Amino acid sequence: MKGKPLEMSLLFDFYGETLTEKQRELFDLYYNEDLSLAEIAEHAGITRQGVRDSIKRAEHALGEMESKLGLVARYGDTERCAEELREEVSRLRALNTDTLHSPEAEAIADRMTALLDQLRQEA
Repeated sequence: MKGKPLEMSLLFDFYGETLTEKQRELFDLYYNEDLSLAEIAEHAGITRQGVRDSIKRAEHALGEMESKLGLVARYGDTERCAEELREEVSRLRALNTDTLHSPEAEAIADRMTALLDQLRQEA
């Protein structure tokens, strides 16, 4: 993952519902809306330190969920595999166009593409 904000946003997408409503609100403002702690404190009517503490507790809770369930890591692995398969399908299509000229190979590539699209929709 590329940096803490992206990592935290992914964790939030997967496990955000496990946080309290207040934690979700403050976390979303900080990581997804990119507000400063001071801006969030003013918006929420609490101290900057209170915002920071709530966000840190949320980060910890999300990290704990990921270490127990590993859904974000599995999602990343699935996405990497799907991208590699897409590249292999492209290579198969190019080979078929240049050399094989096989309707069966083209049909296989079409089915593989459809399965990859279905996998992506379900993710």
